[in-house]
Amino acid sequence: MKFGPVPLDQAKGGILAHSCPLSNGRRLRKGKELTDDDIETLRTEGLTQVTVAIFEARDVPEDEAADRLAKALVPDPEAAQIALGVAATGRVNVTSRIAGIAQVDATKIHALNRIHPMITVATVPEWQRLEPKDMVATVKIIAYAVPETALDAACAAARDAISMRAPQYETADLIQSTIGDENGEKGHKAIAERLARLGVSLGDKCLVGHHEDQIANALLASDAEVLFILTGSATSDIRDTAPEAVVRAGGVVHHFGMPVDPGNLLFFGELNGKPVIGLPGCARSPALNGADWVLERILCGVTVTPDDIAAMGVGGLLKDIPLRGRLRNANSD
Repeated sequence: MKFGPVPLDQAKGGILAHSCPLSNGRRLRKGKELTDDDIETLRTEGLTQVTVAIFEARDVPEDEAADRLAKALVPDPEAAQIALGVAATGRVNVTSRIAGIAQVDATKIHALNRIHPMITVATVPEWQRLEPKDMVATVKIIAYAVPETALDAACAAARDAISMRAPQYETADLIQSTIGDENGEKGHKAIAERLARLGVSLGDKCLVGHHEDQIANALLASDAEVLFILTGSATSDIRDTAPEAVVRAGGVVHHFGMPVDPGNLLFFGELNGKPVIGLPGCARSPALNGADWVLERILCGVTVTPDDIAAMGVGGLLKDIPLRGRLRNANSD
């Protein structure tokens, strides 16, 4: 594509780069393909040249390019549970059809964004929770046209890079261990609201003493598909009360601790094929914490490994809020 000022007699068919105000109060708007009438209008306004974009052989106009790239990113929108918008001004918006989490292949997105500076895709972070109609990504062709060879390379690099993951479970139970006269309302409400965003229902409030056998018995008595534990005393070791209760019930603890603050004192494992998540105390607050990142992935059927947890450290320093009982100048979970 050629871009720059040209004499009016060479501007026909060019794409107007800047809006031109006219003496009758109207204007020729940027992005318009100039016709003979447009050029005559500009001439009567006293202009002798105008800045335009002129397509060359095998250039692809911005809307067509954006549409092709969006369809490469999501070749099967129904299976990916994604909706592709209509291309306009070189842009296609990519939105979620469901409540779930975004699966983004960062390697593919990085690769396509390196191919040509006028071909761009911006996405939400991988595994971000979204509601129906929320934006997952936007495709933007910055120039009025791009070379077809570059577009073809971007489409190849981007193929099938974006999809949504839907929740795989419908029911969960929260077992809260208590010390003293705690009623468990705050924790139960906060977790119920988190799960409802993904269409998962939380069972009735379950309170037990802060003892391994009581927590273990409650785990075994639950018929829910996912199990959560929220303890009255913070878990400080993989051999502490709640993780040991999972083992006593016949389960396994895969990992304890995470480099996300708030949220350090999380653990997860499984019992009889059911995911078990030991929540940090900060989960009693509705504010974002490390537990959200883990429970959302697990509820949507994404395997979480210790390596995944380790990778959460960059970006894992979350904002202090007044709802936290203690800020970071004191020990917290």
